[in-house]
Amino acid sequence: MNTPRRTFLKSIIAAGGAMAIGARAVMADWPDKAFRADTVEKAIQTLFESPDIKNSKKITIEAPEIAENGAVVPIEVTANLPKVESITIIGEENPKPLIAQFNFAENALGWVKTRIKLAETSNVIAVVKADGKLYKARRLVKVTIGGCGG
Repeated sequence: MNTPRRTFLKSIIAAGGAMAIGARAVMADWPDKAFRADTVEKAIQTLFESPDIKNSKKITIEAPEIAENGAVVPIEVTANLPKVESITIIGEENPKPLIAQFNFAENALGWVKTRIKLAETSNVIAVVKADGKLYKARRLVKVTIGGCGG
């Protein structure tokens, strides 16, 4: 390859800038108001039109009973419901409760595995939108060292 190093680096930087611009366009539907909400109720109200959320035993949340470090809490949410559209994860005691929302394409499995931050001992709530209806499950996670600035 005879491309001078400086030209090569400029092209990489230009490509990265183009990708960043493209990523910003994809994030146009970013629910900023919901992520800034300071209560669970406000976050849910901002994200979903209907406040009617039913408890469901078809949603499982796998997380440690005791998290030694709230900054990295492994969590897995499985929704055994038909036509799962999204899974939303909420940390009830976090200063900003909305942690994440995952939207699914048609015919996708309702399953998410990630790591989250919890400020303190808290219920983790999973809200699943499936076939136009809302369902939820919760699980208590005890935190020994805070993760959101604690």
